[in-house]
Amino acid sequence: MADGRILIADDEDGLRWVLEKGFRGAGYQVTAVKDGTTALREAEEQPFDLILLDIRMPGIDGLTLLGRIRGKRPDAQVVIMTAHGTVETAIQAMQQGAYDYLAKPFDLDEALLLAERALTARRLSQEVISLKTGLKEVWEFGALVGRHPTMQEVYKTIGRVAASDVSVLLRGESGTGKEVVARALHHYSRRAGRPFVGVSAAAIPATLLESELFGHEKGAFTDAKERRLGKLELAHGGSVFFDEIGDMPPELQVKLLRALQERAFERVGGHELIRMDVRVLAATHRDLEAMMKTGRFREDLFYRLNVVSLLLPSLRERRGDIPLLVEHFLSKYAETLGERVIAPEAMDRLAGYEWPGNVRELENVIQRAMVMASGGVIVPEHLPIGPVSAAAGVEADASLEEIIEKKMVECVRGLRGHTSANLHSLMVGLVEKPLLRAVMRETKGNQVRAAQLLGINRNTLRKKLKEHGIDPDAG
Repeated sequence: MADGRILIADDEDGLRWVLEKGFRGAGYQVTAVKDGTTALREAEEQPFDLILLDIRMPGIDGLTLLGRIRGKRPDAQVVIMTAHGTVETAIQAMQQGAYDYLAKPFDLDEALLLAERALTARRLSQEVISLKTGLKEVWEFGALVGRHPTMQEVYKTIGRVAASDVSVLLRGESGTGKEVVARALHHYSRRAGRPFVGVSAAAIPATLLESELFGHEKGAFTDAKERRLGKLELAHGGSVFFDEIGDMPPELQVKLLRALQERAFERVGGHELIRMDVRVLAATHRDLEAMMKTGRFREDLFYRLNVVSLLLPSLRERRGDIPLLVEHFLSKYAETLGERVIAPEAMDRLAGYEWPGNVRELENVIQRAMVMASGGVIVPEHLPIGPVSAAAGVEADASLEEIIEKKMVECVRGLRGHTSANLHSLMVGLVEKPLLRAVMRETKGNQVRAAQLLGINRNTLRKKLKEHGIDPDAG
């Protein structure tokens, strides 16, 4: 089956009928009109991939219409159809941005082949644009920075499911990066060159949400002065992201479920069945299982959305990632706000804060601090968060590796300009000394037992105790 939306504008009823039937038979979605004025209106209202225009027709002629459409829909491919296939007409059409032209009379197969070529060229062009904006998207995915085990599982899940079309339900507190993960899933999928359309059930009043999702026809309700396309229609071929799906009214949940099951829907106030091809991603911070028990969220919709579930950790659950995120945001905004470094005391305050707004709040705090730190160094006074206790700097369930890494980061920070600092010997010594003391305490000074626990011989143990000035007979 082919993929693409085609608009045909020609005043010859017979040719228009043949083209419409032929393109529909090839799997395309087709809209056919008989004059230039209607064609322009349709092109303004719908995102067509390919537009075929007759050079002479009532209302607006093909060449004039071509110029207007290129201004409104620069990403659409346009093919001119003409019975007056002079070289001059062809040159004018190509100069105004037409992909090609068809000289009448032509065979249906010829038109189908040209359509396939034009749509392939459009997809390749979109891929180039996507590559050019890749750097920006990498920055957007910055909220996925982190080495905590829970984040490693997030990365693995994105890698496993991005290429498929399965629905993914993203769960976690506000600000943990659910939309960022949704965009990453879209970016690394086969739909990457198609639209990513988000709709928030929490941000849109319930009375308007249905129209926002499905669109509406002119006159469908009091303020419906013109036709409007909904998010599901605009996302055709791409991904649709339902943010805060738990806030969607129950009556609208029913209509959404039906649309997802049938892959089709009707605009509000309309009767035309609109086909859709979308990958569904949803997010919520609510307990949907509890909501199902009280009837506030439909079980059948939950199971359709929850094919793959992905839980994003809060920032306070992965405090060890805070220094990495801080460095990322400092680099992200360096070009616009200037290079900044962060003082150890400021980093301690960031690491000890509870972060109710999670990664989103951290990014905002760093931006503000960069603006305030005109001297180039961010100190605690630049942070709009209160001081924390020293013990709060390390989370309660932090691993030994995370605790050590936090202290290492503090020790290493600020040494970028040094050619040598003998860090390896210094750090090994700092770790080795408390380790030896702890083992000697545990064994009550029994050097034979201590050597066994450490996995070294007794002579090596004696040597290391002497190096670090540790009395083996101390309590």
